[in-house]
Amino acid sequence: MERIALDFGIIQIYWYSIFIFLGILAASIVIYLEAKKKNISDEFLTNLIFTTVFFGIIGARLYYVLFNFSYYKNNIFEIFEIWNGGLAIHGGILFGSINVLYQCHKNRVESLKMFDIIVVGVILAQAIGRWGNFFNSEAYGAITTYKALANNILIPNFVAKGMYILGEYRQPTFYYESLTNLIGFIVLVVFRRKKYIKQGQITGLYFMWYSFFRIIIEGFRSDSLMLGHLKVAQIVSILLFTLGFILFIYYDKINQKLKLTKLYNDNINSNTFINDDNNEQKRQLFIK
Repeated sequence: MERIALDFGIIQIYWYSIFIFLGILAASIVIYLEAKKKNISDEFLTNLIFTTVFFGIIGARLYYVLFNFSYYKNNIFEIFEIWNGGLAIHGGILFGSINVLYQCHKNRVESLKMFDIIVVGVILAQAIGRWGNFFNSEAYGAITTYKALANNILIPNFVAKGMYILGEYRQPTFYYESLTNLIGFIVLVVFRRKKYIKQGQITGLYFMWYSFFRIIIEGFRSDSLMLGHLKVAQIVSILLFTLGFILFIYYDKINQKLKLTKLYNDNINSNTFINDDNNEQKRQLFIK
């Protein structure tokens, strides 16, 4: 595959960079439209998206470099060449989530409410961003044949032809993940309109959906990040699936704890807990 989309001599624009940008743009639009319905201020939202993208990209790169440190310790300057690929989504989720929690705490915005808005955009960005892997010839699976790929009605012919990597045709695991993420985006959009869905459950559903399919698809990948004999993405996906399950099932208790924490902090800041016996019950609930 041709990795460079536009060549201006000194400046080259890679397909990988284009699809990452398109993913971020699509996610930002989806997040912005939903946030406006929830009366989230433009100033907070703009700052949140910008900082989350910034720290998300840094986290995604650091995560990838960490698990490939044996290579990058001898090629330090290549750490900054993100156009060559090497952005691990789990690192992006980790650093991005920390920033969202910080920004929500700083601006007194309900974090689960914000996460429910964000994850719908994130999974769409993942679906789009995976196509950057296609042009970089990465995120591929086991050796197969062109005939097997061409005969699969779910795989477009141009994808089948583009999976000739390292002298062999490979399974397009990037495509499988992109497809499941796109379906997941539709599922989340539909479910968040249901009246019985409560705050935090969309975030939980995102973690479960993405992690479930990532565990399966990662099993077929041939270029996974490894921790010994274990695939890192599968380990992290199991943890995220568990977190998603907890959020989805125990959303009510989690919401109550977050509200009590906010109440406690607000009252501490205003000193209203001092010598106030009426707040003893709230204090005890927080401690529990």
